[in-house]
Parts: sequence; structure tokens; C-alpha cells
Amino acid sequence: MFFHVQRLQNEIVPDEPDPAAANALQEGLGGQFGEMRTMMQYLFQSFNFRGATGKPFRDLLYGVGTEEIGHVELIATTIARLVDGSPRYQGNPSDLDEPGAGGATPLSVALSGGNIHHWLVGAQGALPVDAQGDPWTGKYVYDSGNLPLNLLYNLMLESTGRLQKCRLYEMTDNKTARSTIAYLIVRDQAHENAYAKALEKLGVEWNKLLPIPKTSAEKFPEVATLLEKGLQSKQYTFNIDQKNEAAKVFNGPSPSNDGTELSMEQGPQGVEMEIAVERPEEFGPGLDADLMELVQATAEMEMSAPTGEWGAVNG
Repeated sequence: MFFHVQRLQNEIVPDEPDPAAANALQEGLGGQFGEMRTMMQYLFQSFNFRGATGKPFRDLLYGVGTEEIGHVELIATTIARLVDGSPRYQGNPSDLDEPGAGGATPLSVALSGGNIHHWLVGAQGALPVDAQGDPWTGKYVYDSGNLPLNLLYNLMLESTGRLQKCRLYEMTDNKTARSTIAYLIVRDQAHENAYAKALEKLGVEWNKLLPIPKTSAEKFPEVATLLEKGLQSKQYTFNIDQKNEAAKVFNGPSPSNDGTELSMEQGPQGVEMEIAVERPEEFGPGLDADLMELVQATAEMEMSAPTGEWGAVNG
């Protein structure tokens, strides 16, 4: 089972809309080495895992795979905010802030944006595609059934993903984009450490190789701040019943040779989520007066808090 906490893993810093940056970020979401691929690859390796004696390794894969669900959420939300031209979200006036202002066609901004499908298909939201607009495919997912091979492949995947995110960081100075990119750079390094440490437990030494790439990413201010917090050396279980055994693998000195110790936590604290504002020109959410009245009545209705095996749920 998976539980959803309505918090983003990292703060998305507000800035002006930037459809070009949004389109570039699509590679980090739906590209061959993007977050959708890592999410599906690690989860399928977890689902298909064989051998009870290897449970700590399976639990490590489960933890990283579950975190990647949150990464998909984070980067998709970032893309949506970069495309969204609402002045109720950003502060400084621009051509994107007021669609249709001065008699202009409401969605004319889409014609000069990074990917017209962000407006035409996605209603100013993220899409499950790469930066070229090619759809994400399950053919990206690798699961050999062999633990050492999977760990090697996962290490390569995290390394390549981190390389691409370092390039994405250098492509834009937009604070919204960089806040998310920097966080993912550091968490990719944490996952490199996870798979490298797992390989070490199997007798493979990776100490002198990591981190990959050797880009000195700590020169990026946002990355440096996160590294100072040791985020590159933490891994999360996202496990509610405390049966996760990944700490048997993820422990000891970091393979990055940065002087930190690896540590496991249940999950990150996260930051509050916000729901995007209405986009009338996109007919989203498309609630008419009668539906809005129904929504309001439902919101005001006193409902009892449901309970279950995992405890009370706040209404």
C-alpha cells in the first residue's frame, strides 16, 4: 500500500513564468533518464524482487522508488507553475501575466511558448513527455531480475539523470526552475550513494568513482545549501509500519567521500502544497454556478472523521 501526504518534498520558489524552462524540464520528467522512468524502474524491481535474504536490498529499492513518486509530483508541479501565466501566482507584469489583455487572443501566448501542447492538451500543466514532446514509454524500464545488474543499472541511471539536471540548471536562471532542479541534483546524489553502498555490501568498491558526474555541483548556491544540510546522505523508507530493513544496507561512510555518514529516516518534512488558480481561458476547472454551489455545500458539510487500521483520518 502507498499513503499520500499532501506536502511537496521541497519548496518551489516563486518567479516569473518561463515556458521554455518548463519545456526543458519535461526531459527531467518524461525523458529516458527522467523521474517517471526512475519511479517505475525502482518500483517494478521492488515488485518483482526474489529472495527473502535480500529483503534489505528490496526495502532500499522500495524507499527510493516511493520517493521518486514525490519527485514526479514535484517536477510536474514546477512545470505547471512555469507555464501558468496567472498574475495571481507571479508578481511582475509580463506578456504572460494577463492572457487576453488589451483585446488579445486569450491563448495567443501558446504560439510562442516552449511546447504548444502545454496549452493545447495540458491546460497549462505538465505532460508525460520529454523535451521533444515524445511520450514517455515503459520500454525505458529495466529490470533484469538480477540484483547486482539492477543496482549497476540504477547507479548509471541516477548518474545520467544528475548529469542532465546539472545541464538543466545551467540552462535557466529562473528561481522556480532552479529550486526544484537543485533539490533533484542533491537527491540524485543521495540515490547514487544508496546504490553504490548497496554494491559495496555485495563486495563492489565504488568509493573512488562517485559522485558522478564530478561537476562540482556544490558551486550552485541552491545545491550548496542542501549539501550543508546533509541531504545527499539521507535516504527515506516511506514505511509506516517500521518493517523496512534498508538501514542494514544504507549505513556507514558516504561513498561520495565527503565526510558524511549515511542515515535513514521515515520521510522528509516537506512543505505545504497549494492548488493552482482557475484558468478561465482553458476552461479549467470548468465548474458552472450550480456545480460551484454544490462544491461549497459539500465543503461546509460536517463530516465525521473516518478511522481505519492506520488510525484516525482528519476530515
